[in-house]
Amino acid sequence: MIKKLCNKLYGNGVVLANLRGQHRVPYLPEEQLGALRDARLKAIVRYAAETVPYYRGLFQREGIDPRAIRTVADLERLPLLEKDTVRKDPCLFVSTSRRGRNAISFTTSGTTGTPLEVYHDPYSLLANIAFGERERKVMSKAFGKEFGYRELSINYPGNIVSKVRDFCHQRTFIPVRPERCALSVSEPVERIVSGINRFRPDVVTSYGSYLETLFRTLASRGIQMHLPRVIVYGGDGMSREGRELIEAKFGISVLSSYQAVESFKIGYFCEERRGFHLHSDLCHVKVIDADGAKLASGEKGEVVISNFVNRGTVLLNYRLGDIGVISSQQCSCGRTLPLLSELEGRAEDVIYLADGGFVHPRVVWGVLKKKPEVLQYQLIQHEPELFELRLVTIDKNTCERVITDISASLQHLLGASARIDHGYYEELQREAGGKFRTVISLCKQ
Repeated sequence: MIKKLCNKLYGNGVVLANLRGQHRVPYLPEEQLGALRDARLKAIVRYAAETVPYYRGLFQREGIDPRAIRTVADLERLPLLEKDTVRKDPCLFVSTSRRGRNAISFTTSGTTGTPLEVYHDPYSLLANIAFGERERKVMSKAFGKEFGYRELSINYPGNIVSKVRDFCHQRTFIPVRPERCALSVSEPVERIVSGINRFRPDVVTSYGSYLETLFRTLASRGIQMHLPRVIVYGGDGMSREGRELIEAKFGISVLSSYQAVESFKIGYFCEERRGFHLHSDLCHVKVIDADGAKLASGEKGEVVISNFVNRGTVLLNYRLGDIGVISSQQCSCGRTLPLLSELEGRAEDVIYLADGGFVHPRVVWGVLKKKPEVLQYQLIQHEPELFELRLVTIDKNTCERVITDISASLQHLLGASARIDHGYYEELQREAGGKFRTVISLCKQ
């Protein structure tokens, strides 16, 4: 009991130590913001050179003096880091320091290919609560409440957000805001609506594709539901038409946050909703062309990040894989944080069923993640009730051993009349540009 109390007191201390001034950071003069950013950059580079096996070897091998990397421009001296490099040996990127040894493992959902393991140290997870005030300020302004608002999330069980919240609940005293409720994307739409009507949230958070599908379903079927003042999407995208439908027809403000398991704070929508304000002091973002060269503002390319906060898995010049455009324009909201005006991230297909229901890709992932034998998968909907499941396993015998259980679970999701063909593959092909979708629907919605 005493240890638990001490952990919570320490956790609250970390949050309070980082909380001061968070509301002002987005409005700091550019020079002051740059100084804060570069100070964090120098600290993480020194830390990586001393305690992270990959960077310790890289700096020694290439003769790079970590003290010479003083600004984000100096990051150009470091090579680009590929996802596959981290995926093959994630421990190479985990610090040997105490913070690294105590770091907590998070695994990506694998919706863009194969899962990736990233470790976050406890201090950074706690500090992340304070950094979140920047985004919460936008939400609370939208529905006029600083305290006492209700937030409902719709995710898959065991998702990363829930894991982070459970950790923070164990390590800090429960804050007065917000009151939270969670539902699962695996629930039928009627149960989701019923849960929202009971809880009556001010804000609903979920994946972009799920929220768009939910509100399109409400509109087409005339379902009555308590309407939140704000919805916040992340994890994957929402079409412009979907945003316009939700805002115009339902009168709900649509916000978005940009995050990844590799960096929990990348960017967020402000009140103007014209792009993502980048947390440049926490995570540096640049855009590169196909040859790896940095692009100027206004040019579209691949997003590369450097996380300055996490002391578990350290990632510098890391190719995130999304496509974006950094704007040279200032936002009219007054924030001086850089603006990512366009973002083409993960675009996930929702499976529409013949009975009018739908299945989100994260529900499919919930079935497949229970089978470690499956290295990669892809589910293709050719017709409303005709599906093809492609599995990559270590060999064909392994595929045949697990396919029965997987097919039975998917049959429960897709309906008794659904036909699921399946096959073993040594490798699954990516789309042009390197993107990979684990769920593809070829049916017109």
